[in-house]
Amino acid sequence: MKREYTWCYIFIAMPVLLFLAFTLYPIVSAFIMSFQYYSVLESTWVGLDNYKYALTDPVFWRSMRVTLVYTVGTVPVNVLISLGLAYLVFQLRERARTFFKAALYLPAVTSGVTMSLVWLWILDPTPSGLLNQALGWFGIDNVIWLGSSKTALLSLMLMTYFGSHGPALILYLSAMGGIPKSLYEAADVDAASNWSKLRNITWPLLKPTTLYLLVTGVISSFQVFMNVYLMTQGGPNFATSTIAYLIYQNAFRYFDFGLASAMSFLLAVVIVAVSAIQFKYMSTDVEY
Repeated sequence: MKREYTWCYIFIAMPVLLFLAFTLYPIVSAFIMSFQYYSVLESTWVGLDNYKYALTDPVFWRSMRVTLVYTVGTVPVNVLISLGLAYLVFQLRERARTFFKAALYLPAVTSGVTMSLVWLWILDPTPSGLLNQALGWFGIDNVIWLGSSKTALLSLMLMTYFGSHGPALILYLSAMGGIPKSLYEAADVDAASNWSKLRNITWPLLKPTTLYLLVTGVISSFQVFMNVYLMTQGGPNFATSTIAYLIYQNAFRYFDFGLASAMSFLLAVVIVAVSAIQFKYMSTDVEY
């Protein structure tokens, strides 16, 4: 019997070894590092000092607040946008539906660096910026989108509203396709309106998909880094300094790897807590 499973163990061994080497080992090492003043030459055990410093650091709490605002301002809005787009696309014929699925998914496969560069041009504060050109048609003066504390974070949020809906769209369309048609036929017999069918049939049965999108969206938004790094560098005046960018600065600019590790695990605790709350209040027994 053991010989029959030899190749199974061999094939399983490789992903297990990769997981141990590139996931579990770095996590354990970072956790140990969070209790140290870590440097390349030597490390000093400092206990909970890194955690105490992070929890009393005003910059840490400001970065957490910025991240929270970004999360609240993007995740629910993007889920609603994705749901609306999916509902509209689902009403189309098969060929048109395929076209729009491909077109709306395209930004998801585009390099994030490329998208950031495109948005740097769109948000250019000079009259040549695409968004300022559009505002100029209505007689509105140029806006320094990424250079003002009032508009910098909003500009990063605006970037998510006009893209990255492809994966959520595909999930919603798949979920809508799995809803029994008999429910809509019964609603038609009762002369229910499209809004009534959306509110009483489609939306409740999409709750599992919505929960998944909310949880993964919150996790991603709490870890947002690339757009901040490429477009604002956390400025102006820490207006876009997210917690992930602060961790990067502590680790690779100030080389305080112990503090960066402590902040990473504090962030992990926050993400787990928020995810648990979402599962508690949004979980559903609906299956189809």
